[in-house]
Amino acid sequence: MSKKFWTIATAIPYLNGDPHIGHALDYLLADTVSRYRKSIGDDVVFTAGTDEHGEKIFKKAGAEGLDVQTFVDQKAEIFKDFISDLNVEYTHFVRTTDEKHVQLCQEIWIKLSDHIYKDSYEGWYCDGCEAFVTDKEYAENNGICPDHQKAYQKLNEENYYLRISDFKDEIRTAIETDRLEILPKHRKNEFLNLLKDMPDVSISRPKAKVSWGIPVPNDDEQVMYVWIDALSNYITAFDYPEKEISDYWPADLQVLGKDILRFHAGIWPAMLIGLGLELPKTFLTHGYISVDGQKMSKSIGNVVDPREAIAKHGTEAFRYYFLRHVSTTDDADFSWEKYEAGYNELANVLGNLVQRLANLCAKNEVPGQELTVDYDPEYIKLMDGYELNKAFDYAWEKAQKINQKIDEEKPWALVKESPEAGQSLLTDLVRDLLIVNKHLTPFLPETTKRIESIFTAKEIAVPETPLFPKN
Repeated sequence: MSKKFWTIATAIPYLNGDPHIGHALDYLLADTVSRYRKSIGDDVVFTAGTDEHGEKIFKKAGAEGLDVQTFVDQKAEIFKDFISDLNVEYTHFVRTTDEKHVQLCQEIWIKLSDHIYKDSYEGWYCDGCEAFVTDKEYAENNGICPDHQKAYQKLNEENYYLRISDFKDEIRTAIETDRLEILPKHRKNEFLNLLKDMPDVSISRPKAKVSWGIPVPNDDEQVMYVWIDALSNYITAFDYPEKEISDYWPADLQVLGKDILRFHAGIWPAMLIGLGLELPKTFLTHGYISVDGQKMSKSIGNVVDPREAIAKHGTEAFRYYFLRHVSTTDDADFSWEKYEAGYNELANVLGNLVQRLANLCAKNEVPGQELTVDYDPEYIKLMDGYELNKAFDYAWEKAQKINQKIDEEKPWALVKESPEAGQSLLTDLVRDLLIVNKHLTPFLPETTKRIESIFTAKEIAVPETPLFPKN
C-alpha cells in the first residue's frame, strides 16, 4: 500500500541567531513545492521546527541575561512569526525542547543502540558548526573553519559514537542510484567523495562541557550531540517511534542549505537504516546568498535581514525576488538595487498588465470567465524536477507575451473599429491571463488569488489600488 501523504520537510534553524536569508530560502522553496503538489491533488504534510539545544544557545542565553528556556521560547516565536510573514503553510512544527520530542529522541537512541558504542576521541572540533572534522579536512582548511574563520579546537573526551561504517555501503548505493536523490547533481558527487573518508560520528558530548541537551539514556554524564537531536525531528513530528508512520514516511522532499548536506546525507541515512526506516526520496539543496559580491558577515556589516526586505515591499515581492531571481540550487548575489529592480519589474509586468486589462474590460463590458486550467507539460517537468526558478521564468514569460500582444493588437483601437472583434480579443486576453495566473499560483499565492477574483467576477472591475504600487 502506498503512503497516504506527500511529505515535505525543511531543515530546522538553530536558535542562536535571528532569521536569515538561508532560512527564508528553505521555507519558500518548500512552500512553493507544497502549494504545487496540493494543486495537483496531493495531501501534503509539511514539517518545520526549531533546533533549540547546544552549548552555543546556552551561552547566548546567558549573554543576554535570560534563562535558557525563556531564551528559546522567545526565539521560537520569532521564527514562527517569520514563517507567517513569508506566507508559508506548514502542517507540523517541532521544537526540540518539547517534552514529547525529548522522550521520542531517547527512544530512538535506544532503538539504535546496536550501532552505538562508547570510545575516547582526540581530534578537531568547530564550536561554530558544532561539528567534528577529520584530520584531512583540518589539513585542507589549514586548521581554520572556512564558514566561521575560527581555528578548530583540539578535543580529547569520551563520547558515544554511531557506527557509520555499518551503513556506508548502503548509503553510497542509495545515493549513486538516486534512490536517495541529491540535487543539484554536482553536490551528489561532492558528498560521495566525502563519504569515502567519513568516520564513525560522535553522537554525544560530556554533560560537564555541554549541559543544555537531551540526556543520553542510562548515562547521566552525557547529553546527545545536537545533530542527533535535530535530525530526529523529521520523524518525531509524526510521533515516531511511538506510532507507525508509513502514511507519512519516507519524506518525498527535504529542503536544506548546502552547508548542512554532509549531516543530512551521512548521519541521517545511517540513523534511518539503523531504525529500519526508508530513506528520503530527494534532498533539494540551495546555495549561499552573497551581498554585493561579498559573503554576508556581521563584521563587514552587510547582513541582510529578510524581515527588512519583506517590510519594504511586502511578502509577495519578497517571494517574487527570491523564487525567480535567485537560483533554486546555486549560489546567488543580492543587492538592494537588484531588489528594487525586481519590485519594479513585478509592478511593470504583472501589476500593469492586470490594471490595463481590467480597465479595458470594464470600459467595454467584457465579463469575467470561469476557467479550468491544466498546467503546461513543460512547466510540470520543471516543477517535478524542482527547477523552481526556471518554472517561474516560464510562467513569467507568458505574462510578458500577454503585454506584448496588447501592445501589438491594440484592443482599445480595435473595439472602436469593430466592437465584436475587440470584445473577442479582450475575452482571449482574459483567458490567457487566467492561464498564466494558474502557473504563478505556487509562487505568488496572494497576488494570484486577487487576480482570480478580478477576472472571474461576473463584472470585471478596475482594482481600486494597483497590485504593486510604484514608489
